[in-house]
Amino acid sequence: MVFEGERSLVRRILILGIANNPPQTRTSVDSPEWDQGGGMNALIVDSGRLERIPVGGEDDPSVRWNGAFVLYGGHGTTQSSTIVYEIEPGGRLGWHTDATEESQYIISGSGELHLEDGSKHPVGPGSVFVLPTPLRHDLVNVGTETLRAVAFFAAAMFTQTFDNVMLPPKTHVLGTPNRNG
Repeated sequence: MVFEGERSLVRRILILGIANNPPQTRTSVDSPEWDQGGGMNALIVDSGRLERIPVGGEDDPSVRWNGAFVLYGGHGTTQSSTIVYEIEPGGRLGWHTDATEESQYIISGSGELHLEDGSKHPVGPGSVFVLPTPLRHDLVNVGTETLRAVAFFAAAMFTQTFDNVMLPPKTHVLGTPNRNG
């Protein structure tokens, strides 16, 4: 089942630029057809075809989600990063802080955004929220369907520090694949 919001936003993420040629859809920014030359170009990634990596908390079975990096520094962007992710009913991201400001758009599902001050905020399809650095937060799927979202980060490289040890790779710190150089 494909959700209309997913089709219009996540399945085709458009990074606008100035192009001599019309934008073309790619399944990966690593594909040989993507021109990383000197000119600006528009890039569309069919994120619905990207493999989602399962992530979970080593000591908390409720911390479980699947995510994929769509774009990040050196792989489609120079100033930002984008992730698509899914949380199944009863699951959550896990308490964490981000090393850069984060904006999120909820595509489908029902969630509850928990903030470090103890407040809880309902979110659902069409919800947009901004999380300034270093606000500690968690997102819980409180509904009966998969919560699908896209997260935009204001840096080409960033890290997230989780309270839980996250699997993979058995560490508290996750981030863009380019964070180690």
